[in-house]
Amino acid sequence: MGVDYTTTLVVVPALNEELSVANVVRQIGNELPGVTCLVVNDGSLDRTAFVALEAGALVADLPFNLGVGGAMRLGFRFALENGYTAVIQIDADGQHNPAEAPKILKELTNADIVIGARFAGEGDYVANGPRKWAMSFLAKVLSRTARIKLTDTTSGFRAAGPRAIELFASNYPVEYLGDTVESLVLAARAGFVITQVPVTMSPRLQGTPSQSPIKATLFLARVGLAVLFAFIRPSLSPTNRSE
Repeated sequence: MGVDYTTTLVVVPALNEELSVANVVRQIGNELPGVTCLVVNDGSLDRTAFVALEAGALVADLPFNLGVGGAMRLGFRFALENGYTAVIQIDADGQHNPAEAPKILKELTNADIVIGARFAGEGDYVANGPRKWAMSFLAKVLSRTARIKLTDTTSGFRAAGPRAIELFASNYPVEYLGDTVESLVLAARAGFVITQVPVTMSPRLQGTPSQSPIKATLFLARVGLAVLFAFIRPSLSPTNRSE
């Protein structure tokens, strides 16, 4: 049975992405017919909101930059208030291929959260230096927490089903790595089923991980703190939501 895209919300967090967001929105419409695409304009200083609207997306404007976590929380709240049963995040910079979205959404029939994983057998995405070490560390920790092997816990290319939407509408983390790492910890501790499917993904076009010992150490320290905060935060369930 195919996925009913009319009850699916695609959330596209966007910060100063006027050069790429319109193409992403059009690709989403082509690959997921009937889907609603919500671009969350996260305090952009360029024409991101205008070109997204012209491309056919709904646009929610944040007055200032909240980060991906804040943008996604708005998206989950919109989904909950408007009766959507699935939410999938697709980045505005073209890193995530909308053609891969259907197989991620299809797997929601067996899980509450499905991650599009870069390191699960498809594609040639490569991480190096401290980024690689951090990804490996997080994958091991969260695999134990979720009781399933996960290889790409920092991937933002992921889908959430009804129970996860209800939880995340009020409790989606907005801190550093909260939108990826902490959200998975919260979901796992709430008893949600988490799984992954292999996807191909392009490297980010801007920025490269630093290889200096000092910056590498700081990067790994921040990852460690993110994991610590995730585990000390009280466990939540969809019926125990903060407002």
